[in-house]
Amino acid sequence: MGEKTLEEISKAMRDIDITMLSTYAANGAIASRPMSNNRDVDYEGDSYFFTWENAHMVGEIENNQNVSLSYQGHKHFLIAAEGKAQVIRDKHAFKEHWNADLDKWFENGIDTPGVVMIRVDATRLHYWDGMDEGEIVLS
Repeated sequence: MGEKTLEEISKAMRDIDITMLSTYAANGAIASRPMSNNRDVDYEGDSYFFTWENAHMVGEIENNQNVSLSYQGHKHFLIAAEGKAQVIRDKHAFKEHWNADLDKWFENGIDTPGVVMIRVDATRLHYWDGMDEGEIVLS
């Protein structure tokens, strides 16, 4: 079993832009979609994503906060994170995680009507790095 630290995992995650965010749909099925972490990774277990208020995943998260994130990096490095998600509508919180790359999706920045932020608080990370694998449990 591997012994990577959370700091080592965080460093590797900075190079992975896209994650698959999985939620539970109303019919119980698992629904996944690609999301960008916008290189906002100073990872202690929280991930932040921006989307539209009317996206299916927003309602799914409000009905069931249990989500998973899947990351694939270079040279067979993978991360699976489990956690709880919440939908944030506070523009002050948006400012902390906003960057200029988001302006192409949300033309008025944090003032774009209908924009929300999803925060995922990871409770467990499992990683694979070639033949090395390990797990980190977060509170």
